[in-house]
Amino acid sequence: MILSDKAIKQYMSEGKLKISPLEDNQIQPASVDLKLGRHYLRLNENYFGTMTMTDEIEYAQIEADEIIIPSNSFLLATTMEYIKLPNNLTAFVEGRSSVGRMGLFIQNAGWVDPGFEGEITLELYNANRLPIKLEAGRRICQLVFAAMDDEAENPYCGKYQKQRKATGSRIFQDTENGRKDK
Repeated sequence: MILSDKAIKQYMSEGKLKISPLEDNQIQPASVDLKLGRHYLRLNENYFGTMTMTDEIEYAQIEADEIIIPSNSFLLATTMEYIKLPNNLTAFVEGRSSVGRMGLFIQNAGWVDPGFEGEITLELYNANRLPIKLEAGRRICQLVFAAMDDEAENPYCGKYQKQRKATGSRIFQDTENGRKDK
């Protein structure tokens, strides 16, 4: 069941769902708009090797109020908001339609597990032929919350728990690479 604005406000007033900072106008009929933060990661363009799923990936960090994402370019960004989901809610990250109509694709693997806590890292791709200027503090995506039939037996406690700022891929820490964490 997708949560309505009324249910979202109730979860928040009861302290079960936390989103901070949050302004009233960010709560939509069936979602919460999230704003673009100031921290970005760009793949290290001076690296000429091949990315693998077993080696740590190098990123260049950028802190800025504005950034331009060139045509056909990829960038990691963060939300301003820190969220904390209870063990019986999951969330989907969706790009705002107005942003998508500019040719900016927004993803975060699309899913936030119950029990997750942290800022959301967004994967941004400019599919347009023109550069796009991004500004911190602008609404960029939305979270759609769904109530689960029961609390998760094993809520999220993986390698991105309590992340702050844009966080690069930690796939090299996967169990397939001999790691014991999720």
